[in-house]
Amino acid sequence: MARNKDLQTANKAKKDEFYTQLEDIEREMKNYKKHFKDKVVFCNCDDPYESNFFKYFAMNFNQLGLKKLIATCYAGSPIADTQLSLFDDNSQVKDTKTGVPHKIVISEVTDLNGDGAINLVDVEYLLKNDKNVLTRLNGNGDFRSKECIELIKQADIVVTNPPFSLFREYIAQLVEYKKFFLIIGNVNAITYKEVFPLIKENKMWLGPSITSGDRKFNVPDYYPLNAAGCGIDENGNHFIKVKGVRWFTNLDHNKRHDEMELYKHYTPEEYPTYDNFDAINVDKTADIPMDYGGVMGVPITFLDKYCPEQFEIIGNEYDLNIDKGRGYVNGKRMYSRIFIRKIETNK
Repeated sequence: MARNKDLQTANKAKKDEFYTQLEDIEREMKNYKKHFKDKVVFCNCDDPYESNFFKYFAMNFNQLGLKKLIATCYAGSPIADTQLSLFDDNSQVKDTKTGVPHKIVISEVTDLNGDGAINLVDVEYLLKNDKNVLTRLNGNGDFRSKECIELIKQADIVVTNPPFSLFREYIAQLVEYKKFFLIIGNVNAITYKEVFPLIKENKMWLGPSITSGDRKFNVPDYYPLNAAGCGIDENGNHFIKVKGVRWFTNLDHNKRHDEMELYKHYTPEEYPTYDNFDAINVDKTADIPMDYGGVMGVPITFLDKYCPEQFEIIGNEYDLNIDKGRGYVNGKRMYSRIFIRKIETNK
């Protein structure tokens, strides 16, 4: 299986075109549908001809009751480039290796056959025939560009798979413009200094549909397929499987409030205290003791099960200034931890 090194390799090479599978989007989105009625959704890292985020929201535009759907593309798709040339008789088709940055704005989607459902055929017809929805951008389509910033100001909710190499900057922009969001990132982003304070303060949390295993992402044909979890599917699409993927959001969902069932009892032998910090070490989230009221160091994947009514997040190694940067047990350096305390209730 391809591990986090796939994302790290993409980061170093600035290869950020990882396209999320439609089924993964559908599985996560079912937890948030109540949030989208009468909202403007912005997919700001999404070529409408390639992005399953755009396709999902276009196909579910009426069902979700969206007010508007906006998508912008950095660089450009050869398909979209050709389509844009059809809309302007004076234009020339650009170099298909770079394409034309563009945007699409949709305020309605028509059910062509009247069966009560919008499908991919309806969306493709809209893209090919509606000259009013697809337009060129003046700049390069980067989410940090002036044009895209003006569009994010219009949006209520931002949903996309942002560039792996720019995740910190991407989060910072969402916070700056006070946007609701649902985005994909690496689980290790939890430890970033730009990210962890948001989690600690319950301004961001993880989505419920991905808690383990790997996920398949389609990639451009020119990406090297040199990891174990990669290949070409039955439709000829190149893909890479990546471990450690999570949804990050500030949209509330019901599963976030499900308390963990705790069954183990605290003993000093099973839960040693750190050499350099006053807390006990817990190796597995499932092993959190039910009867310990002090501070505990737990794996970062604890956040997959985190319920804010059950636990308080105290901090991590860095914002607590733990000596040597990590917790040590009997002289052994432990993996990165989140430090938590159980909230006492009257139950």
